[in-house]
Amino acid sequence: MLYLTLAVVVLLCLSAMTSGTETAMTAASRARIYHLANEGDRRAAMVKGLLEQQERLLGALLLGNNLFNILATALAADVLINLSGEAGVAYATLIMTALVVIFAEVLPKTYAIRNPEQMARFVAPAARVLVGLLAPFTGLVQWLVNRTLGLFGVPAQAAPLSSALDALRGTIALHAEAGAVEKHERDMLGGILDLADVEVSEIMTHRKAMETIDADSPIEQILEQVIASPHSRLPVWRGDPDRIVGVLHGRDLLAAVHAHRHDLAKIDLVGLCSPPWFVPDTTPLRKQLIAFRQQRQHLALVVDEYGDLEGLVTLEDVIEEIVGEIEDEKDVATAGIEPQDDGSVLVSGWVTVRDLNRHFDWRLPDEEAATVAGLVIHEAQRIPEVGQSFTFHGFRFEVLRRQRNQIVLLKVLPPAAAATA
Repeated sequence: MLYLTLAVVVLLCLSAMTSGTETAMTAASRARIYHLANEGDRRAAMVKGLLEQQERLLGALLLGNNLFNILATALAADVLINLSGEAGVAYATLIMTALVVIFAEVLPKTYAIRNPEQMARFVAPAARVLVGLLAPFTGLVQWLVNRTLGLFGVPAQAAPLSSALDALRGTIALHAEAGAVEKHERDMLGGILDLADVEVSEIMTHRKAMETIDADSPIEQILEQVIASPHSRLPVWRGDPDRIVGVLHGRDLLAAVHAHRHDLAKIDLVGLCSPPWFVPDTTPLRKQLIAFRQQRQHLALVVDEYGDLEGLVTLEDVIEEIVGEIEDEKDVATAGIEPQDDGSVLVSGWVTVRDLNRHFDWRLPDEEAATVAGLVIHEAQRIPEVGQSFTFHGFRFEVLRRQRNQIVLLKVLPPAAAATA
């Protein structure tokens, strides 16, 4: 009788171990385990190996857990039947249910949730032995499961998991919501992950807003323009503003002025320019950032599929998608976003939807239009008149100013402000 009681206790301990191991292996951070394994932690390497064969691991743990519980219940029933007759079956059911739930399920799983990596590393050797011992049985069970699921049209292979980038985005959002990551840190990390999904056309300076130099202008006029400009590099055109013949660096012009200070007419402006670099408007920012580094360039001209000039993009534009707006003492303030006391926001039409979302943590769609003006036109399916209002995605947009066919200024009311307006 004593041996049977001891056997029940041992089986409950084994059940607790398999139950806690299952939770620990599931809850453990794969990134943390991978890092520890690379640092030479042998137990972390064991956990990593077990997680790489997750179906076999879970199958062995579930099989072992149920085996230990059933065997412990059967032995306990035998002991109690000998002590109290046929009523021992009922006593065994009640007692073992309480013991299994409390000590073999809730307790080990609670500890595993609170210390997943620590427990996973602790039980890894035993779990590896269990997986090896039960491998033939778990293989048979898995085969039967796959065949049964196949009868209902469920494929044997698991559906592909979310991409690693989506997993990272979810992790960042989760930690930001918990307060472990601040907003600017979340925006920077999210900006890095979004580089592959954003095209240069979404962040470029449109050709209408480009500051350029006419190569045929008097050199004195060009010099004044370069000195007054907040930009160090300016595209140079000749004959047609869309026909860019080079990119002038202000430093090169000043060096030429110093060399020919007695006769500025001798300066060959186009000769001072670096060759123009044209990139397609569909180039992803990640690829463009790598190209900037490889080409050792800071400015590229953006063209559409027909080769027509659309605008320009700079290295600073790409970096700002990660770190946010970069301003120095020469920059002209062009934020374009002005919150109002009534909860509304005055937004310039050229402000990108991405920037607006990042500024206020909004979720306006940016798939069909890059700018706020473009979003309004896309949703309205027409060019709206001044004073017209539209409501979509929970936001209300009112057109305040328009120049010809271009929306210049809008008033945006987020859902909370729009509901009380």
